[in-house]
This record gives sequence, structure tokens and C-alpha cells, in this order.
Amino acid sequence: MTVEQFFELFLEELKSRDKLREYYKFHDDPAKLPFRKAYFCQRLQYVHDQVVANGNPSPNIWDCGCGYATTQIFLALNGIATRGTTLEFYFKEIPERLDFWSKHGDMTLVQVSYEDVFDTKINESSEDIIIVQDTLHHLEPLQNSLSIFYKTLRPGGQLIAIEENGNNLIQRIKLYRQRGNNRIIDYYDEGLGRTVTMGNENIRPYQLWRAEFVKAGFEMEEDKLNYVRLFPPAFFQRKLPDEVLKREQMLWQRYGLLREYFFFGVNFVARKAK
Repeated sequence: MTVEQFFELFLEELKSRDKLREYYKFHDDPAKLPFRKAYFCQRLQYVHDQVVANGNPSPNIWDCGCGYATTQIFLALNGIATRGTTLEFYFKEIPERLDFWSKHGDMTLVQVSYEDVFDTKINESSEDIIIVQDTLHHLEPLQNSLSIFYKTLRPGGQLIAIEENGNNLIQRIKLYRQRGNNRIIDYYDEGLGRTVTMGNENIRPYQLWRAEFVKAGFEMEEDKLNYVRLFPPAFFQRKLPDEVLKREQMLWQRYGLLREYFFFGVNFVARKAK
């Protein structure tokens, strides 16, 4: 199933899922739908492409911080099995989601547990791929989580990261107004029955992520680096989405200042040495 086909079915699912519809906001403003769709689909396509490019026909995949399991569901529709771990309110919504999507593919390929990454039993060299989508900026202490990921990956295994760009000027202002400099917080998790430390939208620029991963022993696959979302919603109303995205991809590779301070999202891959 293509990302485009999945997205159309996904919109139908959201109509009957109040919490998911509020979370994803695709139905809030029809004028912004092409803009939001482009960002969603680019990121999902990036994950799919990296999984396929890994070359393993049946990889062991851990989606850490899988949320509502959307990425796992899409991969399952393409015959790819994953295990996911998540916390908070997401977990309760997943069984009904799997029931909906079972009409379109084998949802037994999606396994999800309620689990804190720091409580995870480390099975060394057990995973071929780890996906962390909108998750790294919540993991504290960061180096502890990277150590878990490194030990869990097999030699040559990959970590696929989907993140916000911590240098984006607009997002930095927005988050400062929202949380100030309070980048790390504690909250009580009812499912775990204890207090959890987490990053409070503690986003970082790629160079800082890179430094942290190298410190943890990873090798960065610089040819997989990808920035997404530059133009505002109005651009998608005046031009075809494919034209806008093509221009964005040209601009981030050509102009460093635009890439570092104005692109919203950054995707990258780190590898454990063979």
C-alpha cells in the first residue's frame, strides 16, 4: 500500500476516532489539509524507504515511542512486522485501530506494549531497526536511552529518527513561550504507577543530535539526512503539492541558513558499526 492510499483510508478512520482526530488535526481546517498531509506523508515515506533500503526481507523492528501505532500499521499493510512500545493515553486507542485496519491487512504484524524504554529488558543485538519518531526529544537522560538502543541493535543495525529541527526559529519561540527553559520535567504515569522523567519538547538541531549519537558509539549516515517543511500552508493553495515539495528539497540542500533555521523537520539515520 502506498503512503497516498494509506492517507486516504486514514482520513476515513479519523472520522470515527475523536481522540485521534483531535491529535492529528487534519479535519480542523480544510485549507491546511494539503500542508499537513505533505508533512505527514513525507515522514512516513522516509521511514518506509529506510526500512526497505535496509535490505533485510524480514527485519526485527522496534518502534520506540510508537504513540497510536500509525507507522506500525502502515508498515504492516506492506507486510512488515514491528513491535512497538508506548506510554500515556495512546495505548488504549490501539485495539480499536487494529480492528479497523484488519479489513485492509494483517494486523497481527503489529505488537504494542505499555512500556518505558528505561524499563525495557535489553536483549543485546536483537533488533535490525529501531524507529524513534517524535520520541528522542522526550527521552531523558538521553545518553542512557542511546546506550539502550546501541546495545539492542545488531551490528550494522540502524536507528531511524524523525524529529523537529531544534534550530527552527519559529518553533523555538513557540516552545519558549510554552515552557520557557524548562526542558526536562517529571510527571506521574498512571499506567506505570510512578513518576517518569521526560524531555519537555526538548528538541535539538541535527548537529547536537549527531554529537550525542557519535558519543554513544553510532555512525551517522549523512547521505540519509533529510529536512522537511519550509513553506507555509498558503503555498500549497497556490501550487501543486509536488511542486512545493520538490522546491523545498532543492532549497535545503543548496542553502545552509534556510536548512538550519527555517526548515521545521529533520530526519536522519544512525548505524551501529558492524
